[in-house]
Amino acid sequence: MEIKILENIFESNREMAEEIRSLLKEKKVYMIDIMSSPGAGKTTLTDTIIGKLKYEYRFGVIEGDIKTATDAEKLAKHDIPIVQIETSLFGGDCHLESSWIMKSLDHFDLDDIDCIIIENVGNLVCPAEFELGDDERMVVLSVTEGEDKPIKYPLMFNSSRTMVLSKTDLLPYLPYNIDTAIANARRANPDITIIKTSALSGDGIGDLLDHLRKNIDRKKSA
Repeated sequence: MEIKILENIFESNREMAEEIRSLLKEKKVYMIDIMSSPGAGKTTLTDTIIGKLKYEYRFGVIEGDIKTATDAEKLAKHDIPIVQIETSLFGGDCHLESSWIMKSLDHFDLDDIDCIIIENVGNLVCPAEFELGDDERMVVLSVTEGEDKPIKYPLMFNSSRTMVLSKTDLLPYLPYNIDTAIANARRANPDITIIKTSALSGDGIGDLLDHLRKNIDRKKSA
């Protein structure tokens, strides 16, 4: 019985994700689900993306945290619509679900938005199991984490379309083998796009922005 209940939960989540996907296709809104372990740099990356592109595209953000609105408050300076999901109100889940995303979309004028960024709850396991109806899953892996994360948590990486390797400005100070990290990501997902970045130094940010421009523009012109 427990297995049947779990299957029903996942199926219900997938069905809602498909409804979201259809809605965003109609509205020509590109949606990104950014996932990572805690502290990998999701909020800093989101802040950088919006700061660089907000005069080209109209953004909305869905912030997922177990507790507090700290990250949403950091992004409020951009004067864009932000919806906070605090999962402690639902038992402290370590992931977001598609039904919550659908409810969040009610708070946006989708005719006045080009791109929605979801900042998922910091976790390399649970968020990968729940589809949200996004166009792009983006996993952030910082160089302060082990090179083996992609093969330890393969679902996160083989279900993601893009991996952002963050905090590369720290490489000179760490015993971190970037080639091994990239090779492990390719083992988990041979087709994953890998972009090396440092929000602090700006290295690689241009490549990330070009990647996003291409995909947002493709969705708008579809």
